[in-house]
Amino acid sequence: MEGIKAAEFGFPRMEAPDLDAMEEFLTHFGLVRAERTPTALYMRGADGRHHLHAAHKGGTRFIGFAYHVANEDELKRAAKLPGASGIETLDEPGGGKRVRLTEPNGYQIEVIHGMQSLAPIKVARDELNSAREPVRRAGKVMRLSKSPTAIQRIGHGVLSTPKVKETLAWFRGTLGMLRSDDVYAGEKDNIIGGFSRLDRGAEYVDHHVLFCVHNEKVGLNHVSYEVQDIDSVFQDHEYLKRLGKYDHMWGIGRHLLGSQVFDYWCDPWGRVHERWADTDRLNAANGGNVLSAEEGFQSQWGERPPDRFLGHASP
Repeated sequence: MEGIKAAEFGFPRMEAPDLDAMEEFLTHFGLVRAERTPTALYMRGADGRHHLHAAHKGGTRFIGFAYHVANEDELKRAAKLPGASGIETLDEPGGGKRVRLTEPNGYQIEVIHGMQSLAPIKVARDELNSAREPVRRAGKVMRLSKSPTAIQRIGHGVLSTPKVKETLAWFRGTLGMLRSDDVYAGEKDNIIGGFSRLDRGAEYVDHHVLFCVHNEKVGLNHVSYEVQDIDSVFQDHEYLKRLGKYDHMWGIGRHLLGSQVFDYWCDPWGRVHERWADTDRLNAANGGNVLSAEEGFQSQWGERPPDRFLGHASP
């Protein structure tokens, strides 16, 4: 059966043993509380989405990812997919309706429509002068806001899996994602990683909304969020480092595939969250590439990915 088309990444859903500690980390990270119940925490960014992160009181389990669809017809189509739950009303802050699916590694994938929107949070950032545009901030001096700077929106999620090909095929076939880059080791058919983007036709979207990477363990590798600008990446890196409370995983650097300027931090239970600025934007006409691990798993500047990052999986 033909799949649907996801329109936007919604949020990760996970458990946390201590919602106070979870909220404290995410607040330092740049998110803002949308709502909190006795058993769940919903955090938002500066965009108008009700929440970009959902944490439920419990253990440390990663539950899955949620994706928005453009209309209710698409939701109805999702309800007819193999193994679909049928359309359910979301009985939680933000509301809306969903269909629950299960991807090849057993994680829940929610297809959502009709979630409540919130007023965007206004974020003031000064323009940057450059060699090509030297007077964008003419007559004004640069004064950065205090850390933590606001997360703007969610970017992508990354799954570690021994079933890379099967997982990529499921997301591309079921949610209509497109290949941006697949990475192989040795022979070209030995795909060990794949970057997939949304298909919004001629509209330009992020280089990837999902990355699947080979690992004998199954789990969440990381979830990523866009910040306001490159200053925000560096500024809040220093802020989080001064706090001395959280484990720094990797960064700062600039990826090759996707080109983001990145910085990775662990929450109190080791789940990795990325802050980034600047990314490649592609549309459906851009096609996809296949390249070797030696070519693809590089940084344009900054250190190479550490082994503990490549091998990370939060089940």
